[in-house]
Amino acid sequence: MTSLLNSVDQRTNLVGENRLELLLFHLQGRQLFAINVFKVKEVVKLPPLNRLPNAHPKISGVANIRGQSIPVINLREAVGFRPIDVDEECNLIITEYNRTIQGFLVGKVERIVNMTWKEIMHPPSSVGRDHYLTAITKLQKGDREEIVEIIDVEKVLAEIIEYDVSISEGVLDNEIVDELVGVKILHADDSSTARKQVESTLSQLGIEIIPAENGLQALEILKSWAAEGKRIEDEILMLITDAEMPIMDGYKLTSEVRANPDMSELYIVLNTSLSGSFNQAMVEKVGCNALLSKFQPDRLVEAVQERLKAKLQRK
Repeated sequence: MTSLLNSVDQRTNLVGENRLELLLFHLQGRQLFAINVFKVKEVVKLPPLNRLPNAHPKISGVANIRGQSIPVINLREAVGFRPIDVDEECNLIITEYNRTIQGFLVGKVERIVNMTWKEIMHPPSSVGRDHYLTAITKLQKGDREEIVEIIDVEKVLAEIIEYDVSISEGVLDNEIVDELVGVKILHADDSSTARKQVESTLSQLGIEIIPAENGLQALEILKSWAAEGKRIEDEILMLITDAEMPIMDGYKLTSEVRANPDMSELYIVLNTSLSGSFNQAMVEKVGCNALLSKFQPDRLVEAVQERLKAKLQRK
């Protein structure tokens, strides 16, 4: 199974081209689920698990992978189904999100598929508000189409880890804290959990967040302001964008902004749960101003304050 992912490190050329690769798997049954390959470190057969007393009920135990203890989340249970049965078909997808390593217990792992973000769609509104999908896509299998459900891993992890949005003492700069009230920031992210975290953190400072669910939606907002004759840098302090999003990812969004003379000077922060040195390289390639890992409220506030200070100094 490791050979399935042995070239993941060579796939970073897809980033910035509005492309992605999905790892397809089952949670028992025929339905296909997926996560982005860039968040996958490896796939292994499920090893013996050590139970943890008083652990979260969706954590099946801890696996020892080459000397590292990795918590194992029963992904089927985490997304609202009955727990997956541990048997010979079980596999462990080891991932890295927001600087933490965890394993997801799944059934059969299928394959990796190469797609464009334009082929990735938002879940239909009929699925309700409490679903665990960040997107869906379709694959052709013989003479029929097969739906693939892309899991919102950030929502799964947030329900287990309970990310804190409080701001630590000493982080706020008293010299400019009053200047933050009424400041607007455009935030593009397909995960409702990530959007809520940013809004909950920055609203404490009186900052208004303008949300967008993907890069294209954010770009259309910017273009609409430009069409009205508005100066983009007067409308918002910055654009905060996720890397992975349906239709248009954050790298492509940044490239489009930089290529448009009406908005090319906009300050852009890439806010991502993806780990790895390729992110810094892509930030420099497409022209983001800063890179920020998700779910760090203090660092988020610091980044906003630093940008506001720089803007005030230019006046």
